[in-house]
Amino acid sequence: MKITEPPRTPAQRKQELLDRLERETDIWVATADREGLPCLVALWFVWDGEHLWLSTRLTNPTGRNLQEAGRARLAFGDTRNVVLVDGQVETYTREEIPVAAARAFRAKTGWDPGRDSASYAYFRVRPVAVQAWREEHELPRRHLMRDGVWVV
Repeated sequence: MKITEPPRTPAQRKQELLDRLERETDIWVATADREGLPCLVALWFVWDGEHLWLSTRLTNPTGRNLQEAGRARLAFGDTRNVVLVDGQVETYTREEIPVAAARAFRAKTGWDPGRDSASYAYFRVRPVAVQAWREEHELPRRHLMRDGVWVV
């Protein structure tokens, strides 16, 4: 990919994003505590068509931040194909998670956090803003979702 390639249309970017959400296994999760101390980790995730589901321990900084702040920024790792998702977070215990979400998580990752430890929880992230771009020439039309509504 070179900057000389024409910019993708917003519709192309959205489709590539949706394909990535289905295909990728890991996503960067950025949170902050009450004092603003940032935390950045990569976690496995599953996309259900509307939400991203994550799992981590409630006892670690990311789990506490997700539960207490109720928001996160998610990103895919490639700096030449940026995707940023700002989302609102709801916490689910292993007893509360919808069966379909738990099954999808286990099917995609091969891991069942609910069987691993009682300290694991699930986090449902509802996207409220999504940006996607490659190189500078795609920056002007990078917003694909605003206020929880697809603009494409």
